[in-house]
Amino acid sequence: MLDVDPFAPEALADPVPLHTALREAAPAVWVPQRNAWFTGRDAEVRDVLTDWARFSSASGVGMTDIRRDGSWQKPSVILEVDPPDHAVTRRVLSRILSPRAMTQLRVDFQQFADELVDELVALREFDAITDLAFRFPFTVLPDAVGLPVDGREHLVRYSTMYFNARVPDTALAAESAACAHAAGSLDWVAESCRREHLAPGGFGARIYAAADTGEITDDTAASLVRTFLGGGVDTTVLSLGALIHQLALAPDQWQLLDRQRDLVRNAFDEALRLAPSVPFIGRTTTSDTDLGGVAIPAGSKVIALVLAANRDPRRWERGDEFDVTRRTAGQLGFGLGPHFCVGHAVARLEAEVVFTTLLDRIATIEIVGDPVPELNNWLHGLHHLPVRVTPR
Repeated sequence: MLDVDPFAPEALADPVPLHTALREAAPAVWVPQRNAWFTGRDAEVRDVLTDWARFSSASGVGMTDIRRDGSWQKPSVILEVDPPDHAVTRRVLSRILSPRAMTQLRVDFQQFADELVDELVALREFDAITDLAFRFPFTVLPDAVGLPVDGREHLVRYSTMYFNARVPDTALAAESAACAHAAGSLDWVAESCRREHLAPGGFGARIYAAADTGEITDDTAASLVRTFLGGGVDTTVLSLGALIHQLALAPDQWQLLDRQRDLVRNAFDEALRLAPSVPFIGRTTTSDTDLGGVAIPAGSKVIALVLAANRDPRRWERGDEFDVTRRTAGQLGFGLGPHFCVGHAVARLEAEVVFTTLLDRIATIEIVGDPVPELNNWLHGLHHLPVRVTPR
């Protein structure tokens, strides 16, 4: 047992020390302030993420037991459901996000990346998060879904509330909920994700096509579109920001990546390993069980600490170091098991396109101001990162 709070503002701003302490204290640690178990060792985190029969997603992936206490929204049809029901919606998204679809997306992604990077290189100094890591996914992912352009700022408020709400009864949860409700952002997202408002041929329209064939219902299709947008923008923003940050801190890694462009995707996965945008994944025990020799009662909330597991010295040599040549297979930044991130191919494509374009146009990148952390109950990364670039 540790008398700590992983969701205190100082822990959210710099989670590594506390997550490391939780990992090294025991295979599973009871945290009374949050009435939950936290586990940060690689082996135990893998058990929690893969053994859905013992560690269920159906009671919610955050701190709340949604079956017992309810939720601000209906349970996610892709995240908060266990196999075999989970397989239906996952099959629909996996088909839509096929390798062929990624090939088609690359053209649109590259066109916007060229425009955006040229604009930023001309400035020489810019905020690598707000001007680059945010603008790129916030543009290309809603475009790919077919979301209306007018009013997309509501998506930011919705997504912020979406992740903060996983730890209720906190200032961040209350503030983001008040902001989203006051602006009407939840209503805008719900309405914009209806089939009649989505552009033909986009991911959203293809999801609804599965409803037309009877594979899923219209309500399920709408939920899938909302979940894809809510979970796919902020996470990618923070992941792109993490890679920019690490490369700016280590010029030798930037130069190495420039010489070996085939390592760009691997570098993105290495940034996800070191600084996963979602450092927590919640599950609930379905019966009395054992985790690494620790007895955990039925109905307990168990939080897998992905950031801690991704640095666990039991699995990773020099786990606290950034190395673009590292063999990253097994990093847990996209999750694991039946709920492995279905949108991973889109995120990796975004990273490949953005950073290849940056390497083509930028010789060096350096930090010229203090990085500002993103404060969100369920996310990890930077909110601001002032940089200066040298054009080629």
